Amino acid sequence: MPGAGGDTGIRVTRAEDGVVQIAAPAVGPAFARAVLDVAGAVLVWPVLGTTTVPSAEVHDPGRAQQWLWAVYGERTAAAVHTLAAQPPGVSVDVTPPEPGTALAGHAARLAVGHWAARWWPASYTDGIPALEPDLLGLELAALTHRCQQLFDDPEDQPDGDPAELLETHRAALDPLIRWWRAARESASGPVPHLDEVVRLIDDAADCAGVEGDALRRLRSSLETGAPREPHGLRVPPDLGSLFGRHGDYALAAGGRLVGDRRVIARGTGRNDWRRYPPGFADSAEDAVTWTVFAVGAGRAIEVEAVADVAAPGSGVRLAAEVVVEGGPPTRVPLTRRGDMWAGLADLDVPASLPPRTRIEVGVLLPGFDPDPEPGSAATDGRAERDAVRALVRHRLAAAAVPEPQDPYTQPPLAPFLAEIVAAAVDAGEDF
Repeated sequence: MPGAGGDTGIRVTRAEDGVVQIAAPAVGPAFARAVLDVAGAVLVWPVLGTTTVPSAEVHDPGRAQQWLWAVYGERTAAAVHTLAAQPPGVSVDVTPPEPGTALAGHAARLAVGHWAARWWPASYTDGIPALEPDLLGLELAALTHRCQQLFDDPEDQPDGDPAELLETHRAALDPLIRWWRAARESASGPVPHLDEVVRLIDDAADCAGVEGDALRRLRSSLETGAPREPHGLRVPPDLGSLFGRHGDYALAAGGRLVGDRRVIARGTGRNDWRRYPPGFADSAEDAVTWTVFAVGAGRAIEVEAVADVAAPGSGVRLAAEVVVEGGPPTRVPLTRRGDMWAGLADLDVPASLPPRTRIEVGVLLPGFDPDPEPGSAATDGRAERDAVRALVRHRLAAAAVPEPQDPYTQPPLAPFLAEIVAAAVDAGEDF
């Protein structure tokens, strides 16, 4: 996760395609990278790294000059300007890197927020609670407004228009106002950066011309100050109820194969987050299971995947891809059944299945599969997924502490409000 820094220098290079690269190109799977599309460039931070200095691919140095100096310092900005007119392959080292302005930290936080919205590994079986999407969306609106120097076109960053974010996630405005009011009067004191986010949301709405009853109530509260709650109501409301969190899974797997069908093999599938959108399946490694049955002289495979709390109930169907001993893949359509995605299909395997037959099963959304990524042929990303899970558990633990004191959660990467809510709900506590 971007954190404390410690870099010794920055190399700026003009690549063969004319793009000016700052630092090394991003490596590793997509779910381990925090990305921002900004004016004239793409910025990338390693989620599992310890630097607030991003790598960059600058495709329009002229547009990028509006923010380059603030993120990298004037020497790096000048190097990009100079190299834009040089032949490919020319590079220059900027050592040591200059400290950027506050924009560098805010940009890192915004990138991590978008990463969390896309890749947060919510899992019932792993004990990782989901983040409330509307609350996270409002904080992203506030951060985008704060980082407006990075953008000169609303189309630069997907989900990067503060007005659109406010409109999309306005359902969390009233709960946020109630939380802010209660927190200001709480005996435990205000929640870290809650007041700041509320004021940024008001400013973003004012600048974008977004209106509505909840925003008017927000502005009125800010102008008059949070009113004292009636006597006896100084304890903030339950955050789970306040933000409409879903209850636990019932784990109703639905009807299983019974009768004259005999189990001959079973196992756990590969759960590659890159192969389906967020919110569809539980992110645990063992969330995907399969069972091979003997059905008379034939063979069939049943695949089940634990559904995420946000998984659509109809209209969209995941699929499982089954590969036996490296052979051609078999697609098994999956249907949402209670808290599971489940499907059954005939399997073309020998009637006498050897005990150590290699069967690989993965879940995907047809048409969503990404292109192969560097290194993907050598690894399925499990080590990185385990590292991401460890990181979010660390962040959730820090979110339960009023003033985190470690480099992974200090500003600019202190817990998001949605993480504070998730940690409180998961622990059964109130703020």
